[in-house]
Amino acid sequence: MRRAKRPRRAVFLDKDGTLVTNVPYNVRPDLITLAPRADEALRIFHDAGLDIVVVSNQPGVAFGRFEERAMGAVRQRIEELVTPFGVRLLGLYFCPHHPQGTIPRYAVECECRKPRCGLLHAAAADLNLATSESWMVGDILDDIEAGRRAGCRTVLVDNGGETEWLSGPFREPHVVVRDLAAAARIIAEPPLVGAVRPVHVPNVVAP
Repeated sequence: MRRAKRPRRAVFLDKDGTLVTNVPYNVRPDLITLAPRADEALRIFHDAGLDIVVVSNQPGVAFGRFEERAMGAVRQRIEELVTPFGVRLLGLYFCPHHPQGTIPRYAVECECRKPRCGLLHAAAADLNLATSESWMVGDILDDIEAGRRAGCRTVLVDNGGETEWLSGPFREPHVVVRDLAAAARIIAEPPLVGAVRPVHVPNVVAP
């Protein structure tokens, strides 16, 4: 009898403002570029043997800004950006819903829109990932809440994306950094043990 494979660890990344530069409602591949110092982060993930999964709210679908199928080209573009660094994009999981959307079939409450954790659970089930051994990295506290609800360690990239700072029981990140490269350096180290309050880590300048 073949033994089931042990679930793997991975890094869940928010898309806009974390992995790539935030261009609101954009699905044009030519406008998708890596966020500052994301190239360094990808090198670190590669060296640590870590794959990534992108989890993203895409309410532009619900508001009629673009069709859901446009995300196929977005995934392809992200693969083009990360592949040169040796990092595998295991999947792009996105939520097309928004309760105030103008397209009725997408204007719903759902379990996949962050801060809910449906995207992470779906990816973990599809890809055999252990959320308890994985990290969620994002630039707003909705990303942190989604990660903590899924059982992940969390890193907030405090680059100005978060403007409301609404507190809550799942909205306290384990680590706060200034960019994705600093997050990657933390993630590549042995797991933090017993972290409760955020740990503010200064940027690390690449050698």
